[in-house]
Amino acid sequence: MKQSFQISGGTVGDSNQGAPHVYVKIVSEDGIEGWGEARPSHRWSYETIETVVSTIQKYIKPVIIGKKADDLSTIHEMIDKEISSGYSKGQPICKAAVDMALYDLIGKSSNKALSEIWLGKSKEHIDLSYLISTRNLNEAAKKAKYASENGFKAIDVKIGFNVDLDMEVLEVVKAEAPTLFFRVDANQGYTLPEAIKAAKKMERIGVDVFEQPLKANDLLGHRELRRKTSLPIALDESIWSSSDVLQAIRLEACDYAVIKLTKMGGITGAKLAGEIAKEASLGLLGGGLTESTLGLTSSAHLFNYLGINLPSDLNGPFFLEDDPIQNRGEIERGSILLPSGYGIGCEVDQKKLDAYKIQV
Repeated sequence: MKQSFQISGGTVGDSNQGAPHVYVKIVSEDGIEGWGEARPSHRWSYETIETVVSTIQKYIKPVIIGKKADDLSTIHEMIDKEISSGYSKGQPICKAAVDMALYDLIGKSSNKALSEIWLGKSKEHIDLSYLISTRNLNEAAKKAKYASENGFKAIDVKIGFNVDLDMEVLEVVKAEAPTLFFRVDANQGYTLPEAIKAAKKMERIGVDVFEQPLKANDLLGHRELRRKTSLPIALDESIWSSSDVLQAIRLEACDYAVIKLTKMGGITGAKLAGEIAKEASLGLLGGGLTESTLGLTSSAHLFNYLGINLPSDLNGPFFLEDDPIQNRGEIERGSILLPSGYGIGCEVDQKKLDAYKIQV
């Protein structure tokens, strides 16, 4: 990693230790390869690199070997039976890598890109939100200025540590980037009284959306917060599946739903969750978990299909020094060029994977 990445729950990766990524390859009987990626973090959810690897090896792999790759509904039924749900979908980050690899395999086998599989429009690029994760005021101001001067249309600031210091950070960021869409993410870091206090101050500062201020299971708290502020509320860690979207809608707990492939069990779950949220007239925000180009590209294709027009928090390029995808795009004026080709469109460098491999 280029730099450490901190959220209210702790560090999710740093330049010394890097960050865990799990790559899954599924091969068809005629030799076509599909690739998927999982990005677990014990600071963000209960899944770890160890649980992802062991779940795939011991439970998912044995039940899908020999099955038809394009029978996604049956495969999901089988793996959901093997790893059942708790409060929400069981082991969604792990299952996301398998689902992604299946979609990649289906696309390559049928000579279609993801957008063609969905009968949607294809785009060559996606706009990114510039992410700021620091409690140092000077560093926050410097990063905000960089985003403003380099063509980014939106900025995403991590808070949830201390309300007063958090607001100081937001003040300096707003001063340096006054015209950018301003997304603020607390990652469950506040109590309800703290969130109300922060929201009132953010109204004055000029924040556009306040993401996941309270604990994931506190939908009633988020509903109460919405009643106390005019600031739009977005839910991320509270929404892991399409059923979670429905619960948030019923309880009027949010104005935006954050769509992430990795947390929603892959492309299949994220697509359904996004479509339901759209039908309910919720706003949609795109997000990621510092995935490499493989996960970023999968997400970008889906976000373009769902019509998410606001810049997405696909933050891998800001934190990853390298990744094993050969045809990576560069960021220019706040947008990143997406790899093109069948399936997801990414070309995996096996030598790099071998170099980064660890024994789990």
